[in-house]
Amino acid sequence: MRYLVIPAALLFAATQDIPKDTLPQQLSTDAPQGLEGEFEGVEFGSEEQAALGRRLFFDPVLSVDRSIACASCHDPAHGFSDTQAKSEGVHGRRTLRNAPTLYNRVLGEAFMWDGKAATLEEQVLQPISNELEMDLAVGEAVARLAADKSYRAEFKAAFDGHPSEELLAKALTAFVARLLYGDSPVDRFRDGEHDALTPEERGGMWFFESRGNCWKCHAGQNFSDEDFHTTGVGLDEQKLEDGRFAVTGDDTDRGAFKTPTLRGLTETGPYMHDGSLATLEEVVEFYRKGPAEGVHHDPDFALLDMSDKDAANLAAFLRALSRR
Repeated sequence: MRYLVIPAALLFAATQDIPKDTLPQQLSTDAPQGLEGEFEGVEFGSEEQAALGRRLFFDPVLSVDRSIACASCHDPAHGFSDTQAKSEGVHGRRTLRNAPTLYNRVLGEAFMWDGKAATLEEQVLQPISNELEMDLAVGEAVARLAADKSYRAEFKAAFDGHPSEELLAKALTAFVARLLYGDSPVDRFRDGEHDALTPEERGGMWFFESRGNCWKCHAGQNFSDEDFHTTGVGLDEQKLEDGRFAVTGDDTDRGAFKTPTLRGLTETGPYMHDGSLATLEEVVEFYRKGPAEGVHHDPDFALLDMSDKDAANLAAFLRALSRR
């Protein structure tokens, strides 16, 4: 008797659920409240380019076994992040880091948790070739697109060109650039609407902006200084991960990771670069206790003078940044 043998990779691929595109048909490039003036000089690309990038984002054609898409780890239903601490790539492999939100990444100055990508166009290609994520050589991805009649037509319409590494990056970037997040009660309060925040949320904001020193790293309208800091998160046998050190070779960067935006937090847990903290309360408590004794950390991450009420108020304020 003869049996049909199905490769394990194909069996695995068949089990994957790729998130559906449930986004509004039109994605605006208008600055949301709270981010006015932040997009001066930003290149969003054309609507046709963004539409092509959007199709690519949800298409498993960019993974080696066609089992996952960009949206698999950056799920729109979860703030373009993942509910798992570390995402599942092709063949059941696990990524090394938590999938960060893509909200407002067009405002970024450095990309990836360790900053190894200097631009958004560089960053959007890295998951494709990463062996723990999509594991497909970018050249092979381009060849697949070039072999597809409908993709050839869309690249022609969007760029007046054929599929290429450069145009693939530009298309994905045009889509990601439109994932904007603002218009929160915090923004309305700052614009003079006093009742936009509850007393608890206002108390959390005062703590954030004063004794908590949270603003030093979570700075600006996007609540990120786009810099790298060592907080003591991510210990391996009481030793810090390389973090930014792997890029710069500077020992003072060991254990440093990029400051994430605080916008949309209620959608994007678990938190930290390793996904080790499940709730906002756990994040607040981590900073309340401070790093483990003897672990190197930035001076700003000393033990905080934070009461139970301060902690509850701060969590309330952070949640207010996610309401729209």
